Amino acid sequence: MSDAPKPIVGIPSNQMDITGRGQNSHVVNMRYAESLAVHSGVMPVIIPAMTIDHPMDEILAHMDGILLTGGRTNVEPHHFGGPPFPDDEPIDPERDAVVLPMIRACIDRGIPVFGTCRGIQEINVALGGSLHYRVHELPGKNDHRMRRDADGNGIDVYDLRHPVTLTPGGMFHEWVGELELMVNSLHAQSVDRVADGLVVEAVSDDGIIEGLVLEGAKSLVVGVQWHAEFDPPSHSLSHEIYKAFGDAARVHAGQRLHKRVAS
Repeated sequence: MSDAPKPIVGIPSNQMDITGRGQNSHVVNMRYAESLAVHSGVMPVIIPAMTIDHPMDEILAHMDGILLTGGRTNVEPHHFGGPPFPDDEPIDPERDAVVLPMIRACIDRGIPVFGTCRGIQEINVALGGSLHYRVHELPGKNDHRMRRDADGNGIDVYDLRHPVTLTPGGMFHEWVGELELMVNSLHAQSVDRVADGLVVEAVSDDGIIEGLVLEGAKSLVVGVQWHAEFDPPSHSLSHEIYKAFGDAARVHAGQRLHKRVAS
């Protein structure tokens, strides 16, 4: 067994008031960290969602990957030229301010990026794409939001909800050898205009973009609209993405160690 240290993968947090007392906390669902540790074989660390004394270069100098999680809030529309949110829409401006430039910085440095749910939206916006606000209000689109009937009746919010079709010959297709599979669904916003350089890898049965990969990137940059962190062993594609992300993080960790030794 190798004695090399595990790659370090940062998880930017959500900033939210979880007590209802008007004092925000930096929050990450434990499932994200656990899935990274178990299925990618990396060491997860939480990155606070704050812009005060938050030196990007110093943070990323220690990172071998970044995982972008889901969250209760949506990316604010001023980042992609969309119409303003209603006044009661939950927002997380600190997360937006940290994550969007972090994505671009990671891509420049060749640091792997993996986004789930809100994360795929952040990747698209960071690179110049736009988002639909409420998918269920668009003509011909299904309701992709979390099920409201999930409590106490044997239904889990992470149950598989709808099929996605993979791009023939694409990365996802090559990883699993299938062209269609089922995914969970817990989102209201989704990718609208795809940013330059991003390639569509998966689309839902009602035409919502469910998977993106950055073509020609120095390292893996991938996003999926479903919650891939939920039980990856039971979902072939989620499992393969976690595996590929861990492999990319190990490559970066080796490069980072080599640079440190050489200096």
